[in-house]
Amino acid sequence: MTAYPSWTPAPRPGIIPLQPLGFGTILGRSFAALRQNPKVLLGFALVVQTVSLLVVTAALVAVGFATFGRLATLQPGTDEFEAVLAGSIAISGATGLVLSLAAGALGVIVQGIVVSEVAQSVLAEKHTLGVLWGRVKPVAWRLIGYTALVSLIVLAVLGVLVTGIVVLAFAAAPVAVGLAILLVLAAIPLSLWLSTKLLLVPSAIVLERASVFGAIARSWHLTRGRFWSTLGIVVIISLSFSLLAQVVSVPFSFLTGAVTAVITPTGDPGPGEIITLLLGTLIAQAFVTLIQTIAMIVQSTAGALVYVDGRMRHEGLDLDLSSYVDRRDAGERDLPDPYLQHVGREMPQRRMPTSPPAGGWAAPGYPPAPPAPSAYPTAPPAPPAPPAPPASGASATDWTAPGADRGA
Repeated sequence: MTAYPSWTPAPRPGIIPLQPLGFGTILGRSFAALRQNPKVLLGFALVVQTVSLLVVTAALVAVGFATFGRLATLQPGTDEFEAVLAGSIAISGATGLVLSLAAGALGVIVQGIVVSEVAQSVLAEKHTLGVLWGRVKPVAWRLIGYTALVSLIVLAVLGVLVTGIVVLAFAAAPVAVGLAILLVLAAIPLSLWLSTKLLLVPSAIVLERASVFGAIARSWHLTRGRFWSTLGIVVIISLSFSLLAQVVSVPFSFLTGAVTAVITPTGDPGPGEIITLLLGTLIAQAFVTLIQTIAMIVQSTAGALVYVDGRMRHEGLDLDLSSYVDRRDAGERDLPDPYLQHVGREMPQRRMPTSPPAGGWAAPGYPPAPPAPSAYPTAPPAPPAPPAPPASGASATDWTAPGADRGA
């Protein structure tokens, strides 16, 4: 007799099984999901990152030449020189701030596209960039507003702290230095905690059409009970790509220095050295930009998967996703968006079981698998017991011919 497993895992129509996810599943699928639609995800993100880098660099260089160029015509140490220098620094700083906010706005749009694509990949659906943008476009300004809000809060806090430390430094420099060190050390765990608790804000905005503050509340709620695993995913992804960027950039630095030494053995700067330095810097920056783009995609994918997992655990999203997949595969059309169904539904929080339950694991809405037959033959059933003897005292061998009672 052939034995078969007593349980079957939940179906995985897309990139993940439709059940609460474990730490390894989220981390592994965050790296592997890029293969599902690399043309849209990597291509679009790489174009946006490259254009953003080029525009920001060109703008900063142009503003620097326009503002600091006047200093060459002025006498150092004069009041006019100091005034022009202060104005040039202020203009360059403001330009850099505005361009950084603009680059952040483009980056959060890329995150929204990634979230939309991952949500459809969970359902085994692949869409074009136009369709994905159509889903993100109605909430694009909310994503930008959230990024601007966070940036302004961070800048305001930093401005207050820096101003306070500078004022304190005039009165007691050692105390100011010690306070600055303590604030830097305290900022590390605080930033990790806030970035983890707010990781799901883009997913809530894109998939639930939530407002900025509503998305913040949703992210805070859905990460409840999953903080440490989410933090581990964020830290592992960030450290992995940071180390990879260093591994890529350091060899290029050594190679550029070696080529420069060969071209100009006397050490005198010349056109060849400048060209070599520029080429080496551009090639290294191209690889670093590619790594940063992939890191942003993986980080956004992880955030989307943590969001899906949180709603599965808190709100039973896997039931809605399974129902959507079944109805879609049965031929129904114009189905409602499963991510907009039962938002905020309260259900008992579920955890991944460590062993299959009685009857086996099964997809939500399906009966459990039948019990497995034994791989060894069992003994045949016992024969039925003989009938009990008559209640009277007659012998069991007494016999009367048929019809004898009529002849009596």
